[in-house]
Amino acid sequence: MSPEPLLPEWAPPPDIAPSAPESYPFWGYLDLLGFVLIALLGSLAVSLLGAALIDATHVKRAFVIFPTQVLLYAFLLGALAFIFRRYYNQPFWQSLRWTPAGLSTQLVVTCGVLAAFAVMVASILLRTPDIDSPMKELLSDPASVVMIAIIGTTLAPVCEEIVFRGFLQPLLVRSLGVAPGVLLAAAAFGLLHLQEYGYSWRHALLISAAGAGFGWMRQRTGSTKAAAVMHAAYNLVFFLLLAVQQGAMHGRWVEHGR
Repeated sequence: MSPEPLLPEWAPPPDIAPSAPESYPFWGYLDLLGFVLIALLGSLAVSLLGAALIDATHVKRAFVIFPTQVLLYAFLLGALAFIFRRYYNQPFWQSLRWTPAGLSTQLVVTCGVLAAFAVMVASILLRTPDIDSPMKELLSDPASVVMIAIIGTTLAPVCEEIVFRGFLQPLLVRSLGVAPGVLLAAAAFGLLHLQEYGYSWRHALLISAAGAGFGWMRQRTGSTKAAAVMHAAYNLVFFLLLAVQQGAMHGRWVEHGR
């Protein structure tokens, strides 16, 4: 009988040798397609529900959007959680890298503020027109601004970043590389907002540029949570400026009314 071969001291026993690392992201394009179909159906259902509520109650559209958007976001995140648990037995938040950024919150917020001012400068350079759009109509009075601002600085950044930077971007980066993946996810993010801004390509381009900034934050830190914080800070700048603008317009109206 020949003796067993000797293993070097650093080698683990064969029965406990480490397994190959798990690939990330573990989901694929069929999962993405299924989620897109679910999202389209959910958006259609929520739009019909919102229209019915407006007709029945005659309240401002912003006050209907608030509960219907909450319902839509819960539905979409629930669909993602179902896909992860049902087909991969994986947790939701950890899979989407909702983790600390490794950067200070102040720095991440500052990046969001700087991105907002960079987009303002780009808007001037592009001569972006002030057009009538669903978003402009929605933000036509202070009460609606407050309601939309609450969504726009809390739920919307969280859910949009989970979908675009947590779910879509890692898949594209794995397939195409970092820069194309970040930019393609940002383009999809801009197209999502196209209808809200009257199908203005300049608005969609600017929103895509902001999305690229959020994607950079996600890629730089490995944290979808950091991208959401940056997104919330970015939105907050515009809501504050809009509130100041409406306050100034109201003051002029009162002055002329005297």
